[in-house]
Amino acid sequence: MKSDKKFFGKSSYLPMDEFFLKVLYDKKYGYYNKKEPFGSDGDYITAPKISFLFSDIIAIWLISTWENFGKPKNFNIVELGPGDGSLTKNILKVFKKFPNFNNSKNIFLYEISNFLTKVQKKKIKNNQVKWIKNFREIKKGPVIFFGNEFFDAIPIKQFKRENGLLLEKYFFIDKNFRIYERFKKANKRDAKNIENFKSLDNLKFIEYPKLGLEELKKIVKKVTILKGSILLIDYGYLKPNNQNTLQSVFKHKKNNIFKNLGDADITSHVNFKLIEEFLINNKLNVKNIITQKEFLERMGILNRAEIISKKMKFSEQSDLYLRLKRLLNPNLMGRLFKVILAFNHKTKDYFGFK
Repeated sequence: MKSDKKFFGKSSYLPMDEFFLKVLYDKKYGYYNKKEPFGSDGDYITAPKISFLFSDIIAIWLISTWENFGKPKNFNIVELGPGDGSLTKNILKVFKKFPNFNNSKNIFLYEISNFLTKVQKKKIKNNQVKWIKNFREIKKGPVIFFGNEFFDAIPIKQFKRENGLLLEKYFFIDKNFRIYERFKKANKRDAKNIENFKSLDNLKFIEYPKLGLEELKKIVKKVTILKGSILLIDYGYLKPNNQNTLQSVFKHKKNNIFKNLGDADITSHVNFKLIEEFLINNKLNVKNIITQKEFLERMGILNRAEIISKKMKFSEQSDLYLRLKRLLNPNLMGRLFKVILAFNHKTKDYFGFK
């Protein structure tokens, strides 16, 4: 389509990650800057919208981490990519029940979309919440970074190894405004960085989250200096298998990645072993990667559901457990979604992790 030319600017080709960065985050035409993609009226739904129990568990984990850290008077929490604000709105309700913690915490919402920032501000009205577009404003520790479905939304690069060469995927647009892909020789810096990851060894097809790792590097720097931890929950895999995980969703259905550009979500699965390797290489301690099912059950989500359900009508109980099933069932979100925890703090005990 002729309208798709706007994502290329003056160029006729772009590396895949740069192209999708414009498709998703362009200030005027980008997907995350012109529509609210969440919920039944949007394109997809995330765990905080599926069940409030998910948010309750995150809140409990944050409170327990504060206690393990010695109940510091200033406890900084950063949510990465807050979506429509549902997660933070829900955890604030739990925090109110713990006055000492509530008075100690400061919440920062890291959001680069001006549109979503407005959506979040309508939902969250709390003077202890501050919106940021970089991490420079976080000057005191300890600091906890947490993100639910943050890294899957950061565009990735794709490469293939062929005849001893590393080739990178680019997107081209022709005179008839048709978009097609072509591989070009990778630049030396990217090739060297990829070769440094053992988790990418012996692969013919490689997904490399260059932009995501640049974000993670900034987060690691803050945790290294100020002390704290990083909790990430996302869908992804432990062993890359030469697969292309790039996907597009439009109105809750799979979509051709070149259709509905700027109106459909485009994501990829997270390579958790690569994330783990990166964190370890940057001198952080990392707990064993676990599934979302393991994390939520260890945190007591089933007990919490049982207690809450006693005060509910039968229809409400049915709805509660149906939503809980979606979060925990290995064939739904329970196994596909993984949880990783990295930390730089004298405290090595974290609720939910062995």
